[in-house]
Amino acid sequence: MCLLDLSTAFDTIDHSTLLTRLSSWFGIHGSVLNWFKSYLSSRSSRVRCNNTFSSFYTSSCGVPQDSVLGPLLFIMYTNPLSTLISLLSLNHHLYADDTQLFFSFYPTNFDSSITHLQNALQQISSWMTANLLTLNSSKTEFLLIGFKKNNLTRYTTPHLTPLTLLATLASSLTNILLFLTKFQTSPKLAITILDSSVVSVLTLIPPQHAPYYNLPKSQITRLQLIQNSLARAVVKAPKSCHITPVLRSLHWLKITECIEYKLLSLTYKVLTTTQPPYLHHLISVQPPRSTHSSSLVTLARPPTSSSLRITDRSFHYASPCLWNQLPSSLRQPHLSPLSLSCLFMLLPHLLTLSTHHSHHP
Repeated sequence: MCLLDLSTAFDTIDHSTLLTRLSSWFGIHGSVLNWFKSYLSSRSSRVRCNNTFSSFYTSSCGVPQDSVLGPLLFIMYTNPLSTLISLLSLNHHLYADDTQLFFSFYPTNFDSSITHLQNALQQISSWMTANLLTLNSSKTEFLLIGFKKNNLTRYTTPHLTPLTLLATLASSLTNILLFLTKFQTSPKLAITILDSSVVSVLTLIPPQHAPYYNLPKSQITRLQLIQNSLARAVVKAPKSCHITPVLRSLHWLKITECIEYKLLSLTYKVLTTTQPPYLHHLISVQPPRSTHSSSLVTLARPPTSSSLRITDRSFHYASPCLWNQLPSSLRQPHLSPLSLSCLFMLLPHLLTLSTHHSHHP
């Protein structure tokens, strides 16, 4: 995997090229195109340092990064890059200014595969230069993923496993806990800090391969204890108080519930949008049978199990297992996407309630 880094990407977009691209690539013409032209032109800004302001200057390029339209316009501006990467026989993700390239190969083809990647990067860099974007090579990162038996140790850094990811996650949460404890922050400020840090850290649990799913209970318990301590620190609750009402008051899912929720929400997205394709082909809807539950959307389980322990934690295996356990109300095929989205917004609460009231799913 190659993680590309762009320098000040949003600030260097050429307005003329963007407008041409909106017209030629996306069919935007007439008044709508003029709206975009008006939005981009004559934009002025200034810099503030303490109570001193610079003079205004008019921007001839760039889009506002913190605006609603900024990321969208950037994606539309760089849309040809997606076509180029596909022609280079690389898989990729493009999200605003984050570009990820990834592909697989056999260990015996390592040298030729890396040469192919280097040639592709040269063409991508040339495209970016021609479009006034700058690829920051010093911050571009590479990640090589393989099994120990592939004997790739001469190319790799220390091994990265779900357990090392858990250790990093636990360390991040512990540092936040120490900060809250040391500075005795107010509940309002503590909640703000947690909303911008703890919750975001917990939602970094990567759903694509579900590496935390079905991990040893002792590892999950470690994270849960830290989360419990954070929750008590926010509401100033003693250690002796029961944690479930505290977590519920903060609208926090427990660690296991968070993992399951992320997997289920991703499964829903894949089923309704068929995106991303590399995950969509891993799941299939089970053909209906002449039973009472035949009308429900049921996912087919993998036909055979693997001898690799990590396979049982993969999206391929975990998704059908969790999806088929959902209440019938969440697996109705006749539900509109909007109705199903509303139900999935309630899913965290359903998961929490089912923990204490199993007879009311």
